[in-house]
Amino acid sequence: MEDEKPISYLTQQQAAEIDELLVGPLSFTIDQLMELGGLSVASAIAEVYRPNEHNLVLVICGPGNNGGHGLVAARHLHHFGYKLFVCYPNRNLKPLFTGLVTQLDSLSIPFLSIESLPREYLNFDIIVDAIFSFSFHGNPKPPFDNLIRSLASLREHYQERKKSRFVVSVDIPSGWHVEEGDITGDGIKPDMLVSLTAPKLCAKAFLGSYHFLGGRFIPPFIVQKYKLRLPPYNGTSMCVQIGKPPRTNLKARPENVEADPFVQFKKWLDDAAAAGLKEPKAVSLSTATKDGKPSSRVVLLKKFDRRGFVWCSNYGSRKGREISENPHASLLFYWNILNRQVRVEGFVQKVSNEESEEYFCTRPREIKIVPAVSKTSTEISGREILHQQCKELEEKYPEGTTIPRPVNWGGYRLVPESFEFWQGDESCVHLRLFLSFRFCRIYINCKNIHLSSAHTHPHGCVCFFVCGDEWWMLQHVYFTRCCSLYISYSFELIFLLFLTSSVYLFSSTFCRG
Repeated sequence: MEDEKPISYLTQQQAAEIDELLVGPLSFTIDQLMELGGLSVASAIAEVYRPNEHNLVLVICGPGNNGGHGLVAARHLHHFGYKLFVCYPNRNLKPLFTGLVTQLDSLSIPFLSIESLPREYLNFDIIVDAIFSFSFHGNPKPPFDNLIRSLASLREHYQERKKSRFVVSVDIPSGWHVEEGDITGDGIKPDMLVSLTAPKLCAKAFLGSYHFLGGRFIPPFIVQKYKLRLPPYNGTSMCVQIGKPPRTNLKARPENVEADPFVQFKKWLDDAAAAGLKEPKAVSLSTATKDGKPSSRVVLLKKFDRRGFVWCSNYGSRKGREISENPHASLLFYWNILNRQVRVEGFVQKVSNEESEEYFCTRPREIKIVPAVSKTSTEISGREILHQQCKELEEKYPEGTTIPRPVNWGGYRLVPESFEFWQGDESCVHLRLFLSFRFCRIYINCKNIHLSSAHTHPHGCVCFFVCGDEWWMLQHVYFTRCCSLYISYSFELIFLLFLTSSVYLFSSTFCRG
């Protein structure tokens, strides 16, 4: 990511002149530039939003060249492993554009009408705004005016529902002035902006998580003519991240911290991904023998939900043996760019065979072979033995056949008993939040349950926070100062799990870290 040197920003006139030079004296064709631009957009999306986590993509295309970039991006994203949907009202009937539509039809990518789009786009993980480019003038007309308004309001809806939906704008966020930005405040507020050729002036007002530059086709002649300062592209990449990652609010107030630790963790994990970390889900797993002798290693988090944090491993490995002896373990996530870490402590259990099987089926063929031949934490005489076993297994299960999951390989889940969120500060006054769970079980008759929005507790007055089907009660906030800043909470968490005529009540408490 390039954030050290200043970057050039183009006026609308300069952008138009550069386009004329590219297709004129420099003999580029429109379809060449469109292909390179669309590939750049797809590459930027794939670099941040992985298809196994954010798979459903809606591309909304306008009638001009930016819509063409969207159509090309949709084709590449399909080949990258995403599930694509395209909304293309007011189609351009020129051969270049009809050809792009034919290519998407051949891949069985569905085209959706505006009327068939789901309310608030809740079915999608990523929405690509490829409606208008820098050459657009005036106010958007139907049907694009309503589309832009609905996309601009997405952030409010997602904050209310705590959904993770991401909007990616191509070159110019639709509804923005190419030089002055979102003048009216009604334009789209994207999470990602992919500038093409060079950033336009409006990009200075972009406040989303990531800004990429794409379109790796500017020759030295244009760079010199317009005195462009552009970041270098790495290797064979078609895009480069520019600007600084989103700054962390190190002076966050307690009321800005999520009452639900799972939601708080999701926010920090998303921030880590937005900061450009290659493996934001890499986590240090610490286990111990029955005698308390510890060991640590880095594993990759496969998924997490309210049941816990899941990774996969060989059950006969050292960590597997230690977990079988002593189920207590901890996970430590460290995101150095953000100066953050999260520690989760709890007990470990194997996931179900069905869950392990489901994940194993999603792995690429070549990765499925490795667990079948690898005997983790055991000595071998040489690597050639593993290579030979892999070759034998490939011959036993040729292309097109199913490789079975080894019985000694599967998932583990750490069920949290405590969370600790740590935010570093250059002043060495750090922020640390600690949440511990005390599990108890109380049976209550469902017919006699009465909950109110406020409750008097022996330790003072508390208020409820509603998180889905859960109620959280905030009780105390207090501070201490000793090189680090500790923010501590006292919470009671009520899970209501209705099982016939009974309810399980689980209590938890935030305490001083």
